Amino acid sequence: MPTAANWFLYMLRTPTGMLYTGITTDVQRRLGQHQSGKGAKSLRGKGELQLAFQCPAGDRSLASKLEIKVKKLSKAQKELLVRNAPECLENYLGLAESGK
Repeated sequence: MPTAANWFLYMLRTPTGMLYTGITTDVQRRLGQHQSGKGAKSLRGKGELQLAFQCPAGDRSLASKLEIKVKKLSKAQKELLVRNAPECLENYLGLAESGK
């Protein structure tokens, strides 16, 4: 059973360059599910998926808040996030000082 604070935010890249954002307690398991067609419907039939980004995201509640924040970013902002690969996504997205 996962502990409260071991959630991860991840981003997958499709062959067309689309970035998909999700949260999980096991990134490799989730990538396998997406790849085999058992993940998000939006990724089915999109071809080989690549893990573009992953980072610790705290507990389920914080991970969900981070996921929503990332999903609202523009494509350019998401690409910058992937390139920068911040250690603390909470600080990077400004959630820490805003009180979440």
